[in-house]
Amino acid sequence: MSSQKETPVLIASLLITVGLLGGGYWWLTRSGNFSLGPLTGTGTSTPAPTAPSPDSGAAPTPTAPSPGSGAAQFSDVSNVPSGLFNYGGSTTWAPIRGAIDPLIQQAQPDFQLRYTDPIGTPPGSGPGIQMLLNNQLSFAQSSRSVSPQERQQAEQRGYALREIPIALEGLAIAVNNDMPIEGITLDQLRNIYLGNLTNWNQVGGPNLPIVPISRPSAGGTVEFFVSTVLGGANLTGTVQTADTTTQALRLVDATPGAIYYASAPEVVGQCTVKPIAIGRQLDQLVKPYADPYVPPENCPNQRNQINSAALLSGDYPLTRRLFVIVKEDGQLDQQAGEAYADLLLTQQGQALLQETGFVAIR
Repeated sequence: MSSQKETPVLIASLLITVGLLGGGYWWLTRSGNFSLGPLTGTGTSTPAPTAPSPDSGAAPTPTAPSPGSGAAQFSDVSNVPSGLFNYGGSTTWAPIRGAIDPLIQQAQPDFQLRYTDPIGTPPGSGPGIQMLLNNQLSFAQSSRSVSPQERQQAEQRGYALREIPIALEGLAIAVNNDMPIEGITLDQLRNIYLGNLTNWNQVGGPNLPIVPISRPSAGGTVEFFVSTVLGGANLTGTVQTADTTTQALRLVDATPGAIYYASAPEVVGQCTVKPIAIGRQLDQLVKPYADPYVPPENCPNQRNQINSAALLSGDYPLTRRLFVIVKEDGQLDQQAGEAYADLLLTQQGQALLQETGFVAIR
């Protein structure tokens, strides 16, 4: 009999216990003191993310673009560090430093850039990379790839050099505006700078001595020209040297038989020189400028524009990539260089590079 009387008591006790447990769980979850989420290997729990319902009227939280994702605007790049960062290197980058970098600093005012020239040598890709290796720059701008010797120097210092491509660019060949030549082959160009062709009548032009001009050999443009066009051969003593492209273009303007090579954005839009076509064969000459050609008398109201389609397709035979060079050492300078590259790879940056005479790669 006693067991029959105890049964209702046990049931009542069980119901009371369940009620107390349920009420406690309800209070804890409503008060935010406890949550159940997916278990992790560390023994902690993480609340499941809650997305707003389509008709709740709440806007989803915007997601910042990841580094290198090709964000829309300079202001969208989120990995930009604060501080003053020295940079420098290739003279090919001069139009970018003049037209694009000020807009970057307007959008990212805490990201301060200071251009730094080398001491005792003309600026260029090589001196810029050496300054980076010597901790004089936060990152370098280059118109050529890092050389094996530079990579070895970096490894000896305990880090690697990373090159980040941001645009395509072409080399253009400039002659005097009065030179009737419309184009030459790569082989003819090579023999001019090796001293084997010395008169324009040897390439279908007038009886006039050829005066080849180059910048000093430390620059990335010269190194690219020597390796690509001259096959690694040294420039001969017949080649005149100009310290800067500005000086070289003035020499071409003042010398009827002069010829010079430089970055296409530095040559094609000039009023004082004439860009000419080049090709592997005489029947394959490709112009570095877009048709129709703008004669010098129409300049500066009108200027020749880069033949971007030919550079992008590879039809134009002298093209290369521009790189931001960074030290992969985990320091703030690495973040600055990577952020600078990310800014130039935004949609805004690529459009501005196109406007400046380079070819977008995104």
